[in-house]
Amino acid sequence: MANLIIVSGPQAVGKMTVAENLRDKIGYSLMVNHDSIEISDKIFKRGSEAQKELKSLIREDVFNLALKYDIDMIFTLVVAFDVKEETDYLNSLKNRFEASGGKFYFVELRADIETRLKRNVTPHRLEAKPTKKDLEWSKRDLLDTMEKYKLNTDDEEILFENHIKIDNTNLSPDEVTEIIIEKFKLKRIKRQKK
Repeated sequence: MANLIIVSGPQAVGKMTVAENLRDKIGYSLMVNHDSIEISDKIFKRGSEAQKELKSLIREDVFNLALKYDIDMIFTLVVAFDVKEETDYLNSLKNRFEASGGKFYFVELRADIETRLKRNVTPHRLEAKPTKKDLEWSKRDLLDTMEKYKLNTDDEEILFENHIKIDNTNLSPDEVTEIIIEKFKLKRIKRQKK
């Protein structure tokens, strides 16, 4: 039985930093969406069919192994909620993890555009995501994507039983993590004393 927590939201909203903080407090394994993107981009041309397929294969294998070995996971993801294939993908993950006896949790982050543009160029983000080091491309991609797709659900829209929405414009990753732990009643790992 494996649990899955999806941390969703537009680019540079703070998904990775929140997910890392959450991992450190509850002990789940973590795959950020860029783990598969960076590997597949390194091997194949960005945006090519081979790159997209490899990215999907990596993610699929990680989820299969988590389910096989009962490993609780956190996964960060940008979701276009107006693209049926993307919401279908979320539902397929939910169904697979719940079929294993686990729980599916969905965290949706949102922040204003000024905050996201500042976060888009932080050293931690650029170090973890080499494809974002092309700052002009990254900024353009962030702005274009938010114009093209619906990257947050509507205020009244709840997609899952365990779905929480957090505006983290003025919240630290630690504050967001505490909200998630409290809302979903997640167990903290015990810290070893040195």
